[in-house]
Amino acid sequence: MRDEPNVHELLDGFPVIVRLPVQWGEMDAYGHVNNAVLFRYFETARIAFLERCGFLEAYERDKIGAILHSTDCRFRRALRYPDTVLVGGRAVDVSEDRFTMGYRVVSLEHDEVVAEGAGVVVSYDYVRKAKTALPEEVRRRIAGLGR
Repeated sequence: MRDEPNVHELLDGFPVIVRLPVQWGEMDAYGHVNNAVLFRYFETARIAFLERCGFLEAYERDKIGAILHSTDCRFRRALRYPDTVLVGGRAVDVSEDRFTMGYRVVSLEHDEVVAEGAGVVVSYDYVRKAKTALPEEVRRRIAGLGR
């Protein structure tokens, strides 16, 4: 397994990066990591991002949190055990009540991108059961992560 400078270049611009070991049980009958697992990798990066921008705190305090509107993935290379991946997450577009996250999964074994994706995250008032404006503190912290 390698952790070379190129890996970090591939994740340049991603303020949140999580390291995940590829598990044997994540592989399917075709001998590679099942496509559904990549969405769990995205979820792990998304939760780390939501923690860093204060959205998890907003939920605990005001019951205004994130709800996933949609997500997609572009699979670039088969991933197999044993390997370790770095999963980057960033906000690529922020509007009044939502933002789009970009994801990138990099294999340390192969020193390349194995998947990329996006997810639209909507600000949701769990008391009123309706979308709502992004909390100002969350918006400010998202902007700060992009620097």
